[in-house]
Amino acid sequence: MGVIIALINKYYITTMNQIHSTLALAVTALLPASALAAQKKPNIIYIMCDDMGYGDLGCYGQPFIHTPHIDRMASQGMLFTQAYAGSPVSAPSRASMMTGQHTGHTEVRGNKEYWQGVPTMKYGNNDDFTLVGQHPYSADHVIVPEIMKDNGYATGMFGKWAGGYEGSVSTPDKRGVDEFYGYICQFQAHLYYPNFLNEFSRSRGDKEVRRVVLEENIRHPMFGKDYEKRSQYAADLIHRKAMDWIGKQTVGKPFFGILTYTLPHAELAQPNDSLLEKYKKQFFTDRTWGGQEASRYNPAIHTHAQFAAMVSRLDAYVGEVLALLKAKGLDDNTIVIFTSDNGPHEEGGADPTFFGRDGKLRGLKRQCYEGGIRVPFIVRWPGKVAAGVKNDHQLAFYDLMPTFCDLAGVKNYVKRYTNKRLKTDHFDGISFAPTLLNKGVQKLHDYLYWEFHETNQIAVRRGDWKLVVVHGQPRLYNLASDIHEDHDISKQHPDIVKQMVDIIKKEHVPSPLFKITLPEEDI
Repeated sequence: MGVIIALINKYYITTMNQIHSTLALAVTALLPASALAAQKKPNIIYIMCDDMGYGDLGCYGQPFIHTPHIDRMASQGMLFTQAYAGSPVSAPSRASMMTGQHTGHTEVRGNKEYWQGVPTMKYGNNDDFTLVGQHPYSADHVIVPEIMKDNGYATGMFGKWAGGYEGSVSTPDKRGVDEFYGYICQFQAHLYYPNFLNEFSRSRGDKEVRRVVLEENIRHPMFGKDYEKRSQYAADLIHRKAMDWIGKQTVGKPFFGILTYTLPHAELAQPNDSLLEKYKKQFFTDRTWGGQEASRYNPAIHTHAQFAAMVSRLDAYVGEVLALLKAKGLDDNTIVIFTSDNGPHEEGGADPTFFGRDGKLRGLKRQCYEGGIRVPFIVRWPGKVAAGVKNDHQLAFYDLMPTFCDLAGVKNYVKRYTNKRLKTDHFDGISFAPTLLNKGVQKLHDYLYWEFHETNQIAVRRGDWKLVVVHGQPRLYNLASDIHEDHDISKQHPDIVKQMVDIIKKEHVPSPLFKITLPEEDI
Protein backbone atom coordinates (compact mmCIF):
# COMPACT_ATOMS: atom_id res chain seq x y z
CA MET A 1 0.00 0.00 0.00
CA GLY A 2 2.84 2.41 0.84
CA VAL A 3 4.31 1.88 -2.65
CA ILE A 4 0.96 2.67 -4.26
CA ILE A 5 0.57 5.86 -2.23
CA ALA A 6 4.12 6.93 -3.12
CA LEU A 7 3.39 6.38 -6.85
CA ILE A 8 0.16 8.35 -6.62
CA ASN A 9 1.95 11.20 -4.88
CA LYS A 10 4.74 11.16 -7.47
CA TYR A 11 2.20 11.23 -10.33
CA TYR A 12 0.26 14.06 -8.68
CA ILE A 13 3.35 16.20 -8.06
CA THR A 14 4.69 15.64 -11.60
CA THR A 15 1.33 16.46 -13.19
CA MET A 16 0.83 19.59 -11.10
CA ASN A 17 4.35 20.80 -11.87
CA GLN A 18 3.66 20.39 -15.59
CA ILE A 19 0.41 22.34 -15.30
CA HIS A 20 2.07 25.10 -13.28
CA SER A 21 4.96 25.37 -15.76
CA THR A 22 2.52 25.71 -18.66
CA LEU A 23 0.51 28.36 -16.82
CA ALA A 24 3.68 30.25 -15.89
CA LEU A 25 4.80 30.38 -19.54
CA ALA A 26 1.36 31.56 -20.62
CA VAL A 27 1.18 34.29 -17.98
CA THR A 28 4.73 35.46 -18.66
CA ALA A 29 4.06 35.62 -22.40
CA LEU A 30 1.22 38.06 -21.76
CA LEU A 31 3.44 40.48 -19.81
CA PRO A 32 5.20 43.31 -21.62
CA ALA A 33 8.98 43.09 -21.69
CA SER A 34 9.16 46.44 -19.90
CA ALA A 35 7.24 45.05 -16.91
CA LEU A 36 9.49 42.01 -16.68
CA ALA A 37 12.61 44.16 -16.78
CA ALA A 38 11.33 46.97 -14.57
CA GLN A 39 11.14 45.12 -11.25
CA LYS A 40 14.63 44.82 -9.87
CA LYS A 41 13.60 44.23 -6.26
CA PRO A 42 12.69 40.66 -5.41
CA ASN A 43 9.36 39.70 -3.90
CA ILE A 44 9.57 38.13 -0.44
CA ILE A 45 7.23 35.62 1.18
CA TYR A 46 8.03 34.86 4.82
CA ILE A 47 6.15 31.82 6.13
CA MET A 48 6.35 31.27 9.88
CA CYS A 49 4.33 28.45 11.40
CA ASP A 50 3.56 27.99 15.07
CA ASP A 51 5.26 25.60 17.53
CA MET A 52 6.87 23.32 14.96
CA GLY A 53 9.95 21.65 16.35
CA TYR A 54 13.30 21.23 14.65
CA GLY A 55 12.53 17.58 13.92
CA ASP A 56 8.92 17.86 12.70
CA LEU A 57 9.64 17.84 8.94
CA GLY A 58 10.78 15.02 6.72
CA CYS A 59 13.75 17.03 5.49
CA TYR A 60 14.87 17.38 9.12
CA GLY A 61 14.48 13.66 9.81
CA GLN A 62 10.82 13.23 10.83
CA PRO A 63 9.88 9.61 10.01
CA PHE A 64 6.10 9.64 10.65
CA ILE A 65 4.70 12.83 9.10
CA HIS A 66 4.34 13.35 5.35
CA THR A 67 5.66 16.79 4.23
CA PRO A 68 6.45 16.46 0.51
CA HIS A 69 6.07 20.12 -0.46
CA ILE A 70 8.33 21.55 2.23
CA ASP A 71 10.81 18.74 1.65
CA ARG A 72 10.86 19.61 -2.03
CA MET A 73 11.26 23.28 -1.14
CA ALA A 74 14.36 22.29 0.86
CA SER A 75 15.73 20.29 -2.08
CA GLN A 76 15.26 23.37 -4.29
CA GLY A 77 16.81 25.77 -1.80
CA MET A 78 18.99 26.11 1.29
CA LEU A 79 18.27 24.26 4.53
CA PHE A 80 19.81 25.76 7.67
CA THR A 81 20.82 23.46 10.50
CA GLN A 82 21.68 26.14 13.09
CA ALA A 83 18.92 28.72 12.73
CA TYR A 84 17.33 30.13 15.87
CA ALA A 85 14.03 31.70 16.80
CA GLY A 86 14.03 35.02 18.59
CA SER A 87 12.58 33.49 21.75
CA PRO A 88 11.27 30.14 23.01
CA VAL A 89 7.70 31.48 22.89
CA SER A 90 5.42 33.21 20.41
CA ALA A 91 5.04 36.98 20.91
CA PRO A 92 8.69 37.83 21.71
CA SER A 93 9.98 35.55 18.95
CA ARG A 94 7.81 37.43 16.45
CA ALA A 95 8.95 40.72 17.98
CA SER A 96 12.57 39.76 17.39
CA MET A 97 11.86 39.17 13.70
CA MET A 98 9.83 42.36 13.37
CA THR A 99 12.23 44.69 15.23
CA GLY A 100 15.65 43.25 14.41
CA GLN A 101 16.35 43.06 18.16
CA HIS A 102 17.14 40.23 20.55
CA THR A 103 15.07 39.76 23.67
CA GLY A 104 17.46 41.68 25.89
CA HIS A 105 16.49 44.78 23.89
CA THR A 106 12.97 44.29 22.51
CA GLU A 107 9.95 45.97 24.04
CA VAL A 108 8.01 42.68 23.78
CA ARG A 109 9.80 39.92 25.71
CA GLY A 110 6.88 37.72 26.72
CA ASN A 111 3.22 36.89 26.15
CA LYS A 112 1.75 39.77 28.16
CA GLU A 113 -2.02 39.57 27.62
CA TYR A 114 -4.53 42.44 27.49
CA TRP A 115 -7.77 40.40 27.40
CA GLN A 116 -7.46 39.39 31.04
CA GLY A 117 -10.05 41.02 33.29
CA VAL A 118 -11.94 42.88 30.54
CA PRO A 119 -15.74 42.66 30.10
CA THR A 120 -17.20 40.10 27.72
CA MET A 121 -19.80 40.33 24.97
CA LYS A 122 -22.08 37.84 23.26
CA TYR A 123 -21.42 36.06 19.99
CA GLY A 124 -24.54 33.96 19.69
CA ASN A 125 -24.67 32.29 23.09
CA ASN A 126 -20.90 32.48 23.49
CA ASP A 127 -19.09 34.95 25.74
CA ASP A 128 -15.95 36.49 24.26
CA PHE A 129 -13.69 39.35 25.26
CA THR A 130 -14.35 42.96 24.33
CA LEU A 131 -10.62 43.59 24.00
CA VAL A 132 -7.99 41.14 22.78
CA GLY A 133 -4.27 41.20 22.07
CA GLN A 134 -0.79 41.28 23.56
CA HIS A 135 1.74 43.92 24.56
CA PRO A 136 2.42 46.27 21.61
CA TYR A 137 5.66 46.80 19.74
CA SER A 138 7.20 50.14 20.65
CA ALA A 139 5.84 52.93 18.46
CA ASP A 140 9.32 54.49 18.58
CA HIS A 141 11.10 51.52 16.96
CA VAL A 142 10.60 50.64 13.30
CA ILE A 143 9.40 47.16 12.30
CA VAL A 144 9.99 45.21 9.09
CA PRO A 145 6.72 45.87 7.20
CA GLU A 146 7.16 49.62 7.76
CA ILE A 147 10.59 49.48 6.15
CA MET A 148 9.37 47.40 3.23
CA LYS A 149 6.34 49.61 2.60
CA ASP A 150 8.54 52.71 2.83
CA ASN A 151 10.71 51.23 0.09
CA GLY A 152 8.02 50.52 -2.47
CA TYR A 153 6.67 47.12 -1.42
CA ALA A 154 3.03 46.09 -1.22
CA THR A 155 2.68 44.50 2.23
CA GLY A 156 0.31 41.79 3.44
CA MET A 157 0.12 39.74 6.60
CA PHE A 158 -2.09 36.72 7.15
CA GLY A 159 -2.26 34.70 10.36
CA LYS A 160 -1.23 35.67 13.88
CA TRP A 161 -0.22 39.27 14.75
CA ALA A 162 0.52 39.16 18.53
CA GLY A 163 2.25 42.55 18.36
CA GLY A 164 -0.33 44.69 20.10
CA TYR A 165 -3.91 44.71 21.34
CA GLU A 166 -6.93 46.18 19.58
CA GLY A 167 -6.76 49.99 19.61
CA SER A 168 -3.13 50.06 20.76
CA VAL A 169 -0.25 51.93 19.13
CA SER A 170 0.77 48.73 17.35
CA THR A 171 -1.84 47.08 15.16
CA PRO A 172 -1.27 46.08 11.51
CA ASP A 173 -3.04 49.17 10.13
CA LYS A 174 -0.60 51.42 12.04
CA ARG A 175 2.57 49.42 11.36
CA GLY A 176 3.01 49.34 7.60
CA VAL A 177 0.69 46.44 6.68
CA ASP A 178 -1.60 47.08 3.69
CA GLU A 179 -3.70 43.93 4.03
CA PHE A 180 -4.27 41.84 7.17
CA TYR A 181 -6.49 38.89 7.96
CA GLY A 182 -6.19 36.61 10.94
CA TYR A 183 -5.86 36.73 14.72
CA ILE A 184 -4.83 40.01 16.29
CA CYS A 185 -4.48 38.02 19.52
CA GLN A 186 -2.55 34.81 20.02
CA PHE A 187 -4.88 33.66 22.82
CA GLN A 188 -7.80 33.90 20.39
CA ALA A 189 -5.75 31.64 18.11
CA HIS A 190 -6.13 28.78 20.60
CA LEU A 191 -9.50 28.19 18.91
CA TYR A 192 -9.32 26.97 15.32
CA TYR A 193 -13.06 27.57 15.04
CA PRO A 194 -13.22 31.00 16.73
CA ASN A 195 -16.09 33.44 17.11
CA PHE A 196 -14.32 36.07 15.06
CA LEU A 197 -11.14 36.96 13.21
CA ASN A 198 -9.62 40.38 12.53
CA GLU A 199 -9.23 42.12 9.18
CA PHE A 200 -7.81 45.28 7.65
CA SER A 201 -7.65 46.34 3.99
CA ARG A 202 -6.06 49.61 3.00
CA SER A 203 -7.25 49.14 -0.59
CA ARG A 204 -10.83 48.86 0.64
CA GLY A 205 -10.46 52.08 2.58
CA ASP A 206 -10.51 50.59 6.09
CA LYS A 207 -9.42 53.01 8.79
CA GLU A 208 -8.46 50.39 11.35
CA VAL A 209 -8.48 46.69 12.13
CA ARG A 210 -12.01 45.38 12.59
CA ARG A 211 -13.59 42.14 13.76
CA VAL A 212 -15.14 39.74 11.26
CA VAL A 213 -17.79 37.59 12.95
CA LEU A 214 -17.83 33.97 11.82
CA GLU A 215 -21.59 33.54 11.68
CA GLU A 216 -21.61 29.79 11.09
CA ASN A 217 -19.37 29.21 14.08
CA ILE A 218 -21.25 31.26 16.65
CA ARG A 219 -24.36 29.14 16.13
CA HIS A 220 -22.61 26.49 18.20
CA PRO A 221 -20.79 26.57 21.57
CA MET A 222 -17.05 27.23 21.90
CA PHE A 223 -16.63 24.21 24.20
CA GLY A 224 -18.09 20.78 24.55
CA LYS A 225 -19.31 18.07 22.20
CA ASP A 226 -21.17 20.48 19.88
CA TYR A 227 -17.99 22.46 19.17
CA GLU A 228 -17.27 20.06 16.32
CA LYS A 229 -20.38 21.37 14.54
CA ARG A 230 -18.57 24.63 13.85
CA SER A 231 -17.61 24.74 10.17
CA GLN A 232 -15.46 27.86 9.58
CA TYR A 233 -11.90 26.61 10.09
CA ALA A 234 -9.67 29.62 10.68
CA ALA A 235 -6.51 28.09 9.24
CA ASP A 236 -8.26 27.51 5.91
CA LEU A 237 -9.86 30.97 5.93
CA ILE A 238 -6.50 32.62 6.57
CA HIS A 239 -4.77 30.58 3.88
CA ARG A 240 -7.42 31.49 1.30
CA LYS A 241 -7.01 35.18 2.09
CA ALA A 242 -3.25 34.85 1.69
CA MET A 243 -3.71 33.09 -1.64
CA ASP A 244 -6.14 35.77 -2.80
CA TRP A 245 -3.62 38.48 -1.94
CA ILE A 246 -0.75 36.71 -3.69
CA GLY A 247 -3.04 36.15 -6.66
CA LYS A 248 -3.54 39.89 -7.01
CA GLN A 249 0.18 40.67 -7.12
CA THR A 250 1.74 41.39 -10.49
CA VAL A 251 5.18 41.65 -12.04
CA GLY A 252 6.51 45.20 -11.80
CA LYS A 253 5.43 45.95 -8.19
CA PRO A 254 7.41 44.12 -5.47
CA PHE A 255 5.45 42.57 -2.62
CA PHE A 256 6.30 41.45 0.89
CA GLY A 257 4.04 38.84 2.44
CA ILE A 258 4.14 37.57 6.03
CA LEU A 259 2.21 34.32 6.41
CA THR A 260 2.08 33.46 10.10
CA TYR A 261 0.07 30.26 9.98
CA THR A 262 -1.06 28.99 13.39
CA LEU A 263 -0.64 25.29 12.53
CA PRO A 264 0.43 23.07 14.30
CA HIS A 265 -0.20 25.01 17.56
CA ALA A 266 -2.81 23.56 19.88
CA GLU A 267 -5.75 23.15 20.00
CA LEU A 268 -5.60 19.89 18.10
CA ALA A 269 -8.60 20.45 15.84
CA GLN A 270 -9.29 20.45 12.11
CA PRO A 271 -11.81 19.21 9.54
CA ASN A 272 -12.44 15.48 9.68
CA ASP A 273 -11.36 14.96 6.07
CA SER A 274 -9.33 12.40 4.15
CA LEU A 275 -6.04 13.86 5.42
CA LEU A 276 -7.00 13.29 9.05
CA GLU A 277 -8.48 9.88 8.24
CA LYS A 278 -5.17 8.83 6.67
CA TYR A 279 -3.33 9.45 9.94
CA LYS A 280 -6.06 7.84 12.03
CA LYS A 281 -5.34 4.66 10.11
CA GLN A 282 -1.59 5.13 10.44
CA PHE A 283 -1.74 5.66 14.22
CA PHE A 284 -4.32 2.99 15.06
CA THR A 285 -3.14 3.08 18.68
CA ASP A 286 -3.65 6.71 19.68
CA ARG A 287 -4.27 8.93 22.70
CA THR A 288 -7.15 11.09 23.90
CA TRP A 289 -6.93 14.33 25.87
CA GLY A 290 -9.55 15.79 28.17
CA GLY A 291 -9.38 19.50 27.29
CA GLN A 292 -8.51 22.67 29.19
CA GLU A 293 -11.24 25.28 28.92
CA ALA A 294 -9.22 28.04 30.64
CA SER A 295 -6.67 27.82 27.80
CA ARG A 296 -9.42 27.44 25.17
CA TYR A 297 -8.31 23.93 24.32
CA ASN A 298 -11.20 21.60 23.56
CA PRO A 299 -10.90 17.86 24.26
CA ALA A 300 -9.17 15.88 21.53
CA ILE A 301 -9.19 12.27 20.42
CA HIS A 302 -6.65 10.71 18.07
CA THR A 303 -4.11 13.29 19.26
CA HIS A 304 -1.21 11.80 17.29
CA ALA A 305 -3.27 11.74 14.11
CA GLN A 306 -4.51 15.28 14.75
CA PHE A 307 -1.03 16.67 15.19
CA ALA A 308 0.43 14.85 12.19
CA ALA A 309 -2.46 15.93 9.96
CA MET A 310 -2.01 19.55 11.06
CA VAL A 311 1.63 19.45 9.95
CA SER A 312 0.68 17.85 6.62
CA ARG A 313 -2.13 20.41 6.17
CA LEU A 314 0.41 23.17 6.65
CA ASP A 315 2.66 21.43 4.14
CA ALA A 316 -0.19 21.49 1.61
CA TYR A 317 -0.63 25.25 2.19
CA VAL A 318 3.06 25.82 1.46
CA GLY A 319 2.78 23.75 -1.68
CA GLU A 320 -0.15 25.83 -2.89
CA VAL A 321 1.74 29.07 -2.27
CA LEU A 322 4.72 27.85 -4.28
CA ALA A 323 2.46 26.56 -7.07
CA LEU A 324 0.61 29.89 -7.32
CA LEU A 325 3.86 31.84 -7.54
CA LYS A 326 4.96 29.55 -10.35
CA ALA A 327 1.63 29.78 -12.17
CA LYS A 328 1.74 33.59 -12.07
CA GLY A 329 5.28 33.78 -13.43
CA LEU A 330 6.53 35.22 -10.11
CA ASP A 331 8.53 32.20 -9.05
CA ASP A 332 11.99 33.22 -10.25
CA ASN A 333 11.87 36.62 -8.59
CA THR A 334 10.35 35.58 -5.27
CA ILE A 335 12.29 34.58 -2.16
CA VAL A 336 10.31 32.18 0.04
CA ILE A 337 11.38 31.49 3.61
CA PHE A 338 9.85 28.81 5.81
CA THR A 339 10.43 28.59 9.56
CA SER A 340 8.76 28.19 12.97
CA ASP A 341 8.35 30.72 15.79
CA ASN A 342 9.85 28.43 18.47
CA GLY A 343 10.39 24.82 19.44
CA PRO A 344 7.79 22.06 19.88
CA HIS A 345 4.95 22.21 22.36
CA GLU A 346 3.16 19.63 24.51
CA GLU A 347 -0.08 21.58 24.87
CA GLY A 348 -3.62 20.50 24.05
CA GLY A 349 -2.67 16.83 24.06
CA ALA A 350 0.38 17.09 21.78
CA ASP A 351 3.03 14.44 22.41
CA PRO A 352 6.52 15.55 21.32
CA THR A 353 8.14 12.42 22.76
CA PHE A 354 6.11 10.17 20.48
CA PHE A 355 7.26 12.00 17.34
CA GLY A 356 10.86 12.39 18.51
CA ARG A 357 10.17 16.06 17.91
CA ASP A 358 13.19 17.54 19.63
CA GLY A 359 15.31 16.40 16.69
CA LYS A 360 17.89 15.12 19.19
CA LEU A 361 17.78 18.50 20.95
CA ARG A 362 16.97 19.05 24.61
CA GLY A 363 14.02 21.19 25.60
CA LEU A 364 10.63 22.38 24.40
CA LYS A 365 8.76 25.62 23.88
CA ARG A 366 9.41 28.14 26.73
CA GLN A 367 12.93 26.81 27.34
CA CYS A 368 16.20 28.38 26.21
CA TYR A 369 17.78 24.99 25.62
CA GLU A 370 18.35 24.12 21.96
CA GLY A 371 15.01 22.36 21.56
CA GLY A 372 13.11 25.49 22.53
CA ILE A 373 14.89 27.88 20.17
CA ARG A 374 16.56 25.99 17.30
CA VAL A 375 14.03 25.81 14.47
CA PRO A 376 13.63 24.57 10.89
CA PHE A 377 14.66 27.28 8.43
CA ILE A 378 14.52 26.91 4.64
CA VAL A 379 15.12 29.54 1.94
CA ARG A 380 14.17 29.06 -1.71
CA TRP A 381 14.91 31.46 -4.58
CA PRO A 382 15.30 29.69 -7.94
CA GLY A 383 18.50 30.59 -9.73
CA LYS A 384 19.77 32.76 -6.87
CA VAL A 385 19.95 30.53 -3.79
CA ALA A 386 21.82 27.26 -4.39
CA ALA A 387 19.55 24.23 -4.48
CA GLY A 388 19.90 21.23 -2.18
CA VAL A 389 22.41 22.85 0.16
CA LYS A 390 22.59 22.32 3.93
CA ASN A 391 24.18 25.26 5.68
CA ASP A 392 25.43 25.49 9.28
CA HIS A 393 25.58 29.31 9.43
CA GLN A 394 24.38 30.48 12.85
CA LEU A 395 21.52 32.97 12.51
CA ALA A 396 18.66 34.25 14.64
CA PHE A 397 15.37 35.94 13.85
CA TYR A 398 16.82 39.38 14.49
CA ASP A 399 19.01 38.80 11.42
CA LEU A 400 15.94 38.88 9.18
CA MET A 401 15.50 42.67 9.17
CA PRO A 402 19.01 43.40 7.80
CA THR A 403 18.72 40.45 5.40
CA PHE A 404 15.41 41.69 4.00
CA CYS A 405 16.92 45.16 3.65
CA ASP A 406 19.94 43.76 1.79
CA LEU A 407 17.80 41.73 -0.57
CA ALA A 408 15.46 44.67 -1.21
CA GLY A 409 18.32 47.12 -1.79
CA VAL A 410 17.57 49.20 1.32
CA LYS A 411 20.83 50.94 2.20
CA ASN A 412 21.93 52.08 5.67
CA TYR A 413 18.73 50.91 7.36
CA VAL A 414 20.13 51.46 10.86
CA LYS A 415 20.95 55.11 10.18
CA ARG A 416 17.72 55.72 8.26
CA TYR A 417 15.39 54.17 10.81
CA THR A 418 17.01 54.90 14.15
CA ASN A 419 14.67 57.04 16.23
CA LYS A 420 16.64 60.11 17.24
CA ARG A 421 14.38 60.71 20.28
CA LEU A 422 15.59 57.53 21.93
CA LYS A 423 18.78 57.43 23.97
CA THR A 424 19.47 53.98 22.53
CA ASP A 425 17.80 52.27 19.60
CA HIS A 426 19.29 48.82 19.24
CA PHE A 427 19.53 46.88 15.99
CA ASP A 428 21.13 43.53 16.71
CA GLY A 429 20.99 41.66 13.43
CA ILE A 430 23.58 40.78 10.79
CA SER A 431 22.45 40.15 7.22
CA PHE A 432 22.97 36.60 5.99
CA ALA A 433 22.31 37.59 2.36
CA PRO A 434 25.99 36.83 1.49
CA THR A 435 25.40 33.24 2.60
CA LEU A 436 22.18 32.96 0.62
CA LEU A 437 23.61 34.44 -2.57
CA ASN A 438 27.18 33.18 -2.16
CA LYS A 439 28.44 36.72 -2.72
CA GLY A 440 30.71 38.86 -0.59
CA VAL A 441 31.98 38.17 2.90
CA GLN A 442 29.56 36.80 5.46
CA LYS A 443 29.93 38.60 8.80
CA LEU A 444 29.44 36.37 11.82
CA HIS A 445 27.93 36.98 15.22
CA ASP A 446 30.37 36.97 18.08
CA TYR A 447 27.47 35.52 20.08
CA LEU A 448 23.69 35.02 20.02
CA TYR A 449 21.46 36.04 22.94
CA TRP A 450 18.06 35.12 24.41
CA GLU A 451 16.16 35.74 27.63
CA PHE A 452 12.68 34.65 28.71
CA HIS A 453 11.15 35.85 31.96
CA GLU A 454 8.33 33.30 32.24
CA THR A 455 10.73 30.41 32.91
CA ASN A 456 13.43 32.81 34.19
CA GLN A 457 16.02 31.67 31.64
CA ILE A 458 18.82 33.37 29.72
CA ALA A 459 20.97 31.83 27.01
CA VAL A 460 24.12 32.84 25.18
CA ARG A 461 25.71 30.93 22.34
CA ARG A 462 29.29 31.77 21.38
CA GLY A 463 30.77 29.44 18.82
CA ASP A 464 30.17 25.97 20.21
CA TRP A 465 29.86 27.22 23.79
CA LYS A 466 26.32 27.56 25.16
CA LEU A 467 25.46 29.11 28.52
CA VAL A 468 21.96 28.60 29.91
CA VAL A 469 21.10 30.55 33.06
CA VAL A 470 18.12 29.21 35.01
CA HIS A 471 16.92 31.32 37.96
CA GLY A 472 20.32 32.98 38.05
CA GLN A 473 22.32 29.76 37.99
CA PRO A 474 24.64 29.33 34.96
CA ARG A 475 25.07 26.02 33.17
CA LEU A 476 27.71 25.63 30.48
CA TYR A 477 27.63 23.19 27.56
CA ASN A 478 29.86 22.44 24.57
CA LEU A 479 27.49 21.86 21.66
CA ALA A 480 30.22 20.34 19.53
CA SER A 481 30.36 17.29 21.81
CA ASP A 482 27.08 17.62 23.73
CA ILE A 483 24.33 18.73 21.37
CA HIS A 484 21.67 17.52 23.82
CA GLU A 485 23.06 19.76 26.60
CA ASP A 486 23.31 16.94 29.12
CA HIS A 487 26.65 17.76 30.74
CA ASP A 488 27.10 21.00 32.65
CA ILE A 489 30.83 21.78 32.51
CA SER A 490 30.67 25.23 34.12
CA LYS A 491 32.92 24.19 37.01
CA GLN A 492 35.61 23.01 34.60
CA HIS A 493 35.59 26.26 32.61
CA PRO A 494 35.05 29.23 34.97
CA ASP A 495 36.82 31.54 32.54
CA ILE A 496 34.32 30.76 29.76
CA VAL A 497 31.42 31.20 32.18
CA LYS A 498 32.74 34.63 33.17
CA GLN A 499 33.03 35.69 29.53
CA MET A 500 29.46 34.64 28.88
CA VAL A 501 28.16 36.33 32.02
CA ASP A 502 29.89 39.52 30.94
CA ILE A 503 27.98 39.27 27.64
CA ILE A 504 24.71 39.01 29.56
CA LYS A 505 25.55 42.10 31.59
CA LYS A 506 26.33 43.96 28.38
CA GLU A 507 23.26 42.87 26.41
CA HIS A 508 20.50 42.93 29.02
CA VAL A 509 18.56 46.20 29.19
CA PRO A 510 16.19 46.05 32.19
CA SER A 511 12.48 45.84 31.45
CA PRO A 512 9.88 46.70 34.12
CA LEU A 513 7.39 44.30 32.48
CA PHE A 514 9.62 41.31 31.80
CA LYS A 515 12.00 40.88 34.74
CA ILE A 516 14.72 38.28 34.69
CA THR A 517 17.22 36.98 37.28
CA LEU A 518 20.75 37.80 36.14
CA PRO A 519 23.61 35.47 37.10
CA GLU A 520 25.35 36.30 40.34
CA GLU A 521 28.31 38.65 40.31
CA ASP A 522 30.75 36.04 41.61
CA ILE A 523 30.59 32.84 39.62
